[in-house]
Amino acid sequence: MSRLPTVSPETATGKTKELLDTVRHKLGLVPNMTKLMANSPAVLDGYLAFSGALNASSIPAKLREQIAIVTAQTTSCNYCLSAHTAIGKMLGLSADELGASRQAGSPEAKTAAALQFARRLAQTGGGVSQADFDSVRGAGWSDAAIAEIIASVALNLFTNVFNKSADTEIDFPLVKAS
Repeated sequence: MSRLPTVSPETATGKTKELLDTVRHKLGLVPNMTKLMANSPAVLDGYLAFSGALNASSIPAKLREQIAIVTAQTTSCNYCLSAHTAIGKMLGLSADELGASRQAGSPEAKTAAALQFARRLAQTGGGVSQADFDSVRGAGWSDAAIAEIIASVALNLFTNVFNKSADTEIDFPLVKAS
């Protein structure tokens, strides 16, 4: 049972209802995480705004999910690992790609470099080295893309901390961090 109460989209009012309706319209459902974030419309609005902004980034959607997966694996967030594995499958990531993503791996060197950089960001709370930057840049990522990788990790660290601390009930097929 979650440590915060869920806010029902059916009984929500005002800004909270608008935000939850936006989530339902976009995803076709309202995940438990957003029902918990809805305890504070400011939190849910901030999450949706940040997430929406990154949807317009230069990083492909599949890679954004892989970044979410490696971040969740690194922080041991089973809610986010479960959610992003399900979303990754919907986007066409294979079982091998999903598994490799958890370990910051990919047969594509450029993708692997991005995932290794993301894992390093998650491991160090952003305290990466010049060598880490040189490695991801050397793999062909632009400075704009590197900024977007950093932002993607930051967004996922927020959801990881939120879901772990709130003990959000997992509403996706369970995937446990190893």
